[in-house]
Amino acid sequence: MLTIADTPGALTPEWLTAALTSSGSLAVGRVVDADVRPLGTGQMCDSVRIRLTYDEPGAGPASLVAKLPAADEGSRATAKAFRSYEKEVRFYQELAGRLPVRTPRLHHADLDVETASFVLLLEDLAPAEPGDQLRGCGPDIAAAAVRELVNLHAPLWGDPSLLALDWLHGDPEGRGALLGEVLPMLWAGFQERYAAVLEPHVKQAGDLYFGRLDARPERAPAPTITHVDYRLDNLLIGPDGTVTVVDWQTCGTGTGPSDVAYFLGAGLLPEVRREVEEQLVRDYFDGLVAGGVTGYDWADCWLDYRRGTWGGLSMAVLASMSVKRTDRGDEMFLAMATRHARHALDLDAADVLT
Repeated sequence: MLTIADTPGALTPEWLTAALTSSGSLAVGRVVDADVRPLGTGQMCDSVRIRLTYDEPGAGPASLVAKLPAADEGSRATAKAFRSYEKEVRFYQELAGRLPVRTPRLHHADLDVETASFVLLLEDLAPAEPGDQLRGCGPDIAAAAVRELVNLHAPLWGDPSLLALDWLHGDPEGRGALLGEVLPMLWAGFQERYAAVLEPHVKQAGDLYFGRLDARPERAPAPTITHVDYRLDNLLIGPDGTVTVVDWQTCGTGTGPSDVAYFLGAGLLPEVRREVEEQLVRDYFDGLVAGGVTGYDWADCWLDYRRGTWGGLSMAVLASMSVKRTDRGDEMFLAMATRHARHALDLDAADVLT
């Protein structure tokens, strides 16, 4: 049985030969050299790019991206608690093939849930590059990202088979109760950590939201699969503007417009967002209808979009206080909190908390 190569050093030519052969990605020959280099700045797991040399030139992919458990023990413990590695591996194994959303091709996946050990070998989509959460994007890239959300949400909207995937939805009531207890404490820590740079409107929005978690309305059963962390850093953008979605460690079930609000709230600078967001959300709604979604009208969509504005602020606080702290992480989480708070206030989203 093939071992789980969960460190860069374990990605040897021999292991890669066996993994690619078993998945059908290598029909003849073997890997004779593997150049493994760090890739990206992810905080929940580690990623590397592998450049491959074969004894038969062109026998397999020239390069791959491997995702591995975080070397940082704190981040790895957080990932285990939230089933992050399990979610990403299972998404590629069980759902990616059922959805037209653009994702990297899977070459190999393995997972040990108990130890949080895993490995994913994925298609290398270079020269596509991750979006920049700090810089934001323009309306064209935002429109492409929203179209991919239609491809994610519409096909399995209301599909009862999602309820059978425990790894996907887990225990939403228990998770909600836990977050209801933990998030206010994390919000207090977030304010203390960033006191010198936290803008007043962030505190205003945070106090509104984290002080009223118990007042959030009951929601109907979740209608579709959601990415939950759908932001520019988790999208690969090709030279032609195509968008590929990566980093499925947070996927779950929920209301589709929450992903749209999360992306537009931080992916667009506020002045750009205000000009284009309603049209982009209408385009998303029209895409759902064209994709076969019924029994869901524009008023429902816009209400769910407004509710979704709070998710980004919640994620900024939860993630920043749960993973290894870095300079870029501080910049990113502050930018997220600043933009998401402004988004919620712009749309008077406090009204939907009661």
